[in-house]
Amino acid sequence: METIGLIGGLTWHSTVDYYRLLNEEVNKKLGGYHAAKIFMCSVDFAEIKPLTEAEDWDALAAIMIHAAKTIENAGGCCVMIGANTMHKIADQVQDAVSIPVIHIAEAVAASVKQKQLKKVALLGTKYTMKLDFYKNKLAEHHIETIIPGEEDIDFINHSIYNEFSKGLFLPQTKKRYLGIIDELVKQGAEGIIAGCTEIPILIKQEDCSVPVFDTTYLHVMAAIDYATK
Repeated sequence: METIGLIGGLTWHSTVDYYRLLNEEVNKKLGGYHAAKIFMCSVDFAEIKPLTEAEDWDALAAIMIHAAKTIENAGGCCVMIGANTMHKIADQVQDAVSIPVIHIAEAVAASVKQKQLKKVALLGTKYTMKLDFYKNKLAEHHIETIIPGEEDIDFINHSIYNEFSKGLFLPQTKKRYLGIIDELVKQGAEGIIAGCTEIPILIKQEDCSVPVFDTTYLHVMAAIDYATK
């Protein structure tokens, strides 16, 4: 296999899952003693959070481009940006490097399409839910996206930045998420996209009556497919 590049630290809690899943799934695919070849460039979330809240996408793009170029120069075959929200600037990163950026929303759309679902709910930061960059990728595959109401958007966004980023995954937060998911299912959602790479730490498939799309896992599998083809 070739060496996968991962931009981590977005947050490090989900980066741990990226690293574990990359190695587990490479071993499942290749067998024996195989593990993933990985170059990781990990950023400081204390720099990322305020820039995201200020919606300074150009400054964020500069950080991601520097990390992607570091991976490219080290010999990585591809780049994974280990966060859904940062895919707002994925096209800018792709324009700056010659190796492919494995787009998380493309991987998710492929999985939703494979299950033949037409309408899904998207949970994530308010930027992932409200901006068009993620929904547009799904729409390209004729997938309709719905999101929660404003109060629930604010709750989810707060939980991501003020709980999950600190490694806090609280039972009362999970209960609220499950209530939000139930309401979205009533509105016709045939599946739930865990569109923040920390959400799959909190919400599992067994918690829900409809398919849950673990974006971390799907991103990992897309990168492995590319690196082992």
